Amino acid sequence: MSVRSSMSATAALVAAAALLATGCTSTKSGGAAGEKSASGVQLVSPGTLKTCTHLPYAPFQVKKEGKIVGFDVDLVDLVAKALNVPQEIVNTPFEGIETGQDFNIRKCDLAAAGMTINAKRDKVMDFSDPYFDATQALITKKGGAYKKIEDLKGKKLGYQKATTGAEYAKKHGAGVELVEFEDLGLLLTAVKSGQVDAGINDNGVLFDYVKQNPDTAVTAEFDTGEHYGIGVRTGNDALREKINEVLKKARADGSYDRIYKKWFGTAPQQG
Repeated sequence: MSVRSSMSATAALVAAAALLATGCTSTKSGGAAGEKSASGVQLVSPGTLKTCTHLPYAPFQVKKEGKIVGFDVDLVDLVAKALNVPQEIVNTPFEGIETGQDFNIRKCDLAAAGMTINAKRDKVMDFSDPYFDATQALITKKGGAYKKIEDLKGKKLGYQKATTGAEYAKKHGAGVELVEFEDLGLLLTAVKSGQVDAGINDNGVLFDYVKQNPDTAVTAEFDTGEHYGIGVRTGNDALREKINEVLKKARADGSYDRIYKKWFGTAPQQG
């Protein structure tokens, strides 16, 4: 073997070793290919906590004066602060969130979207401890006499795609014409304009809307006993545990109550 060919072989071995070293860089099972923060939490984009949500869903998340703000936003800011990184919000269709697809493609680290914890969603993601109690409610134009879904037989009831409100409407809406909308904004516009006779969604967002739109009213609430949770990729225990730690601390030090009052105008009910 000549000196030249020996040097070439050595270079090839060095390159191969480098490739092997690169290829052996791994994460835990199901982990994202990002760097870990000091807390051991692995982020999809190093140095940033990415939050998937779906706009508009006031007062949980809504765009005002070019900035996304809301109750969920402020809570996740506490998590970002604990990780010593900024929060970046990714507006994405809710269906991609609730099916777990956005976690599969590493679009975000967590999902905070006024999202009810249920068995179906729990199969495709892991949830934090509950942070908000909710139930389904009915919204109509002022003067509407609808007190339950059955009152809408022969009428149009709007619902938001891929939500628990959609499931409730389909379960109880025999004889009702159901109309699907991609997001809450389109649903509420349809109620206000008379395109549908009523709309169903979570009580928190509907009561927030009628405060700003006195020609509409919430005419009924249905005791569905729902609880919101912050979603993370299945198996991402480090982030889930950090979220739970932050939520527990926020309730203990008054931060949760302060944020709640900021967005809902009253202190949360103690239960």
